[in-house]
Amino acid sequence: MKKVLFVLTNHEDLGDTGLKTGFWIEEFAAPYYLLKDKGIEITLASPKGGQPPIDPKSNEPDFQTPATIRFNDDKETQEILSKTIKLETVNQADYDAVFYPGGHGVVWDLAEDENSIALIEDFYNNNKPVAAVCHAPAIFKNTKNTDGTSLVNGKKVTGFTNGEEEAVQLTSVVPFLVEEMLKSNGGIYTKKADWSPYAVEDGLLITGQNPASSEPVAELLLEKLK
Repeated sequence: MKKVLFVLTNHEDLGDTGLKTGFWIEEFAAPYYLLKDKGIEITLASPKGGQPPIDPKSNEPDFQTPATIRFNDDKETQEILSKTIKLETVNQADYDAVFYPGGHGVVWDLAEDENSIALIEDFYNNNKPVAAVCHAPAIFKNTKNTDGTSLVNGKKVTGFTNGEEEAVQLTSVVPFLVEEMLKSNGGIYTKKADWSPYAVEDGLLITGQNPASSEPVAELLLEKLK
């Protein structure tokens, strides 16, 4: 049985707005069930361990999908989610791939988290896929190749667009824009129309543009694991 590590954000404050953030339910639930239903064993981790914060907005009626509805009725998965393991205890040798769901929280904590950075580099250097969707490609802000260049340098990537960030009116709230960061790190950034499903694979890196891209990213990851 293949094993995939999911890494979730613990960050819950949306800058200085007084509003809450966290991870986006669809971006966790859609890949989780797609992989689980195919017999993949999934372990959940986060920087601090325990219950990661759910972005309250992702619970709103407009953002419900079959996967989020399933999650909301799934007490077993909710229980597993409430007990994520601490990132510092994770060893890439125990897994075949790593997946990062998005949500605005990622741009604050996982983008800068030293355990996460080291883990991604370790997966990559051991020829294991690293997948991330929406805001989660923020995890590549500080990751490096063995030669010191950015991990995304010269790689085809995507992630939450400047236009999408503008549409949710958080351009001036987030510490950096995912699209701009990927470009400045030398990534070959492409995108589709705002909110369209879009996933890109380049070698071991698999990235998705927005929440609607969660399942396409998981499908690419599943193919990679076969």
